[in-house]
Amino acid sequence: MGAFHQLLTDQPLITLFAVIASGLLLGNVKIKGLNLGSSGVLFTALLAGHLGYAIPGGVGKLGLLLFVYCVGIGAGDRFFASLAREGANLAKLAVLIVGLGALVTYGGASLLHLPPGLATGIFAGALTSTPALAAATEGLAMQGGGDAVSIGYGIAYPFGVIGVVLFVQVLPRILRIDLDAIKDDSPNANTNRVQTVLVEVTNPNLYGTKISESGVTQFNAVQVTRVLKDNCLVPLSYEDEFEEGQHVLIVGRQSEMKMAVEFIGVKSDRRVLKDAENERQDIVVTSPSFTGQKLGDKAPLRNYGVVVTHINRLGLEFVPNADTILERHDRLNCVGRADDIKEFAVAVGHRSNAIDATDLLSLSVGLTLGIIAGLMPIGFPGATPITLGLAGGPLLVSLILGHFGKVGRIVGFIPRPTRMLLQELGLVFFLANAGVKGGALLVPTLREHGLILFLLGIAVSSLPLIVAWPIATKFFKMNALQSLGGICGGMTSTPALGAITAKTDSTIPVVSYVSAYPVALIIMIIASKILIKFIGAG
Repeated sequence: MGAFHQLLTDQPLITLFAVIASGLLLGNVKIKGLNLGSSGVLFTALLAGHLGYAIPGGVGKLGLLLFVYCVGIGAGDRFFASLAREGANLAKLAVLIVGLGALVTYGGASLLHLPPGLATGIFAGALTSTPALAAATEGLAMQGGGDAVSIGYGIAYPFGVIGVVLFVQVLPRILRIDLDAIKDDSPNANTNRVQTVLVEVTNPNLYGTKISESGVTQFNAVQVTRVLKDNCLVPLSYEDEFEEGQHVLIVGRQSEMKMAVEFIGVKSDRRVLKDAENERQDIVVTSPSFTGQKLGDKAPLRNYGVVVTHINRLGLEFVPNADTILERHDRLNCVGRADDIKEFAVAVGHRSNAIDATDLLSLSVGLTLGIIAGLMPIGFPGATPITLGLAGGPLLVSLILGHFGKVGRIVGFIPRPTRMLLQELGLVFFLANAGVKGGALLVPTLREHGLILFLLGIAVSSLPLIVAWPIATKFFKMNALQSLGGICGGMTSTPALGAITAKTDSTIPVVSYVSAYPVALIIMIIASKILIKFIGAG
């Protein structure tokens, strides 16, 4: 045991990964369906810091940078939209929840004379917001007291998780609300989902006309991809014509599909053999001769015998039409004979390693711009200039890139598996650093302030929940599922969302959560900066 202790003392890099591994193991332990997840690293890091261990310098800043940037990229496509679309009430609900949590924190800190770092950490933990923890830690690093943030977070976080889960499970029982009885009446639900339908041709006006030149092309988001021949669906060729009783497979957006089916004929329930795997492939556009060109002008069916069924661009999937302009790194889902697909792949400049590849140049430039933005002073007349720091600068840049998808040559898209890996890696690096630094102060802090810190954490977490429910249902006129989903988003509580979705098959809570979550995420970061300033001034 003494040798292992000496090894951890002499080798901070080993300590770092030992803390992360043990923290993730702790986070995977489930009690009544609840677990700490990646936040388990904070608790093992606090213990390591208390025991006197250290980790390499700079790890926390690198982790903070990667984590915040990936969070912004993931939230960017929803954050600004949440402020403008019908979900504006959910955005207001998120602001209300975070604002109430901040007010309770400020009031409690003033009464108990808590330092800004400890109070802001309790705020972040009670609302289960790691980005707020990151912003507060980074904001106090230059002033001292940043280590106390992780202590406050660790004190309040357990109830922040458990309290919200209990609230969304117990409240419907108390009020006797049948969640399964609530229906999604949204007229736009799932209208953009891509689907495939087998259609029997019965429209006599189409008989004898080329499929590739028929009126089907008038629909914005529908493509005929295959024709039934000898009871097997084969890729469409440029010369194929509509015939009476013929079966064709069409791919399209659900909102357009009904009209397209009625135009061609009737939906068929006939069972047919699926295509061979080598008759479809994802192809990535890299050739300058295709980039910036209309799909109709390149005529892939006429020139290459290939149909582009749908396009994946920056993580969003859609069915193209002739006017769709191709962009570099567009991922084309193509159907055709194997040799034709190979020829088309050469023409568009496809490289197999380009699928799901991350543009490292864009990532590096985005991070650089984020750091620069965080260093730029922002001043108001009569006030001391402030900076966004390593938490705010990269977040602002990544939100903009995530929203627009592409700014100049900089691509604001990271494939989800890569983004989640970088985000989790950055998170555990940051938590390990924050916990180890704060661990040395854990016991003295608890001795000085006592159990009142736990009570403050409970108050910060529970009071926003109690106030948000009647406002959501009475003032914003939301149904129970919308309210519960919005409250989970406002508290940034994914475990609580899981508790709701386990009770109902409706997608309403998920939609509400997605609308409220990114707004709450950003407001929590801003609120943590404000709390530091006002509590410190007090």
